[in-house]
Amino acid sequence: MTVYLPIAEMSVNWLVIILLGGGVGFLSGMFGVGGGFLTTPLLIFYGIPPSVAVASSATQITGSSVSGALAYRRRGQVDLKMGAVLVAGGILGAGLGQILFSWLQAQGQIDISISIIYVLFLGVIGGLMLKEAITALRQSRAGASVRGRRRGHVAWIAALPGRTRFYKSGLYISPLAPLGLGVLVGVLTVIMGIGGGFIMVPAMLYVLGMAASSVVGTSLFQIIFVTGAATILHATGSKSVDIVLALMLLVGGVAGAQLGVQAAQKLSPEKLRLALALLVLGVAVRLLFGLTVRPVDIFTLQVPA
Repeated sequence: MTVYLPIAEMSVNWLVIILLGGGVGFLSGMFGVGGGFLTTPLLIFYGIPPSVAVASSATQITGSSVSGALAYRRRGQVDLKMGAVLVAGGILGAGLGQILFSWLQAQGQIDISISIIYVLFLGVIGGLMLKEAITALRQSRAGASVRGRRRGHVAWIAALPGRTRFYKSGLYISPLAPLGLGVLVGVLTVIMGIGGGFIMVPAMLYVLGMAASSVVGTSLFQIIFVTGAATILHATGSKSVDIVLALMLLVGGVAGAQLGVQAAQKLSPEKLRLALALLVLGVAVRLLFGLTVRPVDIFTLQVPA
């Protein structure tokens, strides 16, 4: 029941890894998120080195995003022009992220850095999600209609130079804004092993002001190329991609996502958002616990005289 991971240099129970991928896939299908921000922490909890967990998660996300992007493309819900700008920014950001990743790895600080970034990132995101979910749940129980934020780009984006039309997205804005967004997501993809969809989708709606019909498909389109670039950079640079681990996660993730989509039909959107917020905060607390609590076994290295 065990499989040796050549890059992680450890043996794992293959069934546990597939079930872990299935669990993340289930959550992805249920909540409509990529799941990469949960895959990496869960692999770390299992004992996978953080640098390997990040690189292998990015590889898995590349494979799992292809089918979704193709489905949206067939429906005509992918803005290829906007996607190309996001991909260009994402690849640039991935290059910058790899430089930072390699530097931290050379300093021997990559594992602790990844854990700290995840604690801060998931803590902030989970807190905001929890606040929004509680507000929506209260409005629903009071009988009021749950009001979401209206889409529309922020004022400073309209002032950027070089505006062009993105017809499918219904926008007339400078490509500098989506390019910058792509750079940010590219850096996070390399450092955290995430697809960035749960950042990209809200930003495309409420910062860029894209038409909702093109948001998810365009996000998935850019995720394929940016996580693919991140995988190549990790494989050639930090040598952290464990393809055996990534394949097992992918097998479980594909099956779990289908079950998650079915389960999501049985719960209200408000309860789904509340459950996801609590899950994200729970992962952040568990990572913080691992960073601050003294381990049972303390190891020291002594240089022989």
